[in-house]
Amino acid sequence: MISTTQRYPRWRQVVLDTPGTRGLAEFYRELLGFEYRPGDEPPAPGEPDPRGEDWLTLEDPRGAAAIAFQQVDKLPTTTWPQEGVAQQYHLDLDVPALADLLAQHERVLALGATLRYDRSGDPQEPLRVYADPSGHLFCIFVSGERASEPASDPASQPASRSQD
Repeated sequence: MISTTQRYPRWRQVVLDTPGTRGLAEFYRELLGFEYRPGDEPPAPGEPDPRGEDWLTLEDPRGAAAIAFQQVDKLPTTTWPQEGVAQQYHLDLDVPALADLLAQHERVLALGATLRYDRSGDPQEPLRVYADPSGHLFCIFVSGERASEPASDPASQPASRSQD
């Protein structure tokens, strides 16, 4: 039994290895509407990056989550759903309605993701699984938990893309 004075670790963030930290951070910034942690913002065009790009962090402006990106030289690409290199893990993202799932599809592809698995026609839990530009898998599914939200959730609208 855990004593009342013992504390549990707090979930901080998920960290994705990638050979391109800035590019993958930009992908998820656009996809999720997250913001750079102070000091991790991209430099002005033509300026060197004083922070470097070995580690970058994005934060949810609502304070719910964070995602970090760690520079690596090589990253094996999962072959899921085919045999070979296992999925290893994936990120779950949800939307409140099928219309939102369908609206996100073109946006996600335009950001650089690749469709790996399509179960959008499933009447119980429609979903699609994508690989991000570094090959990490994430799925977007319709969640009954969010069914009361309007289909015009701001996350279903394309974000304006800033030029780096």
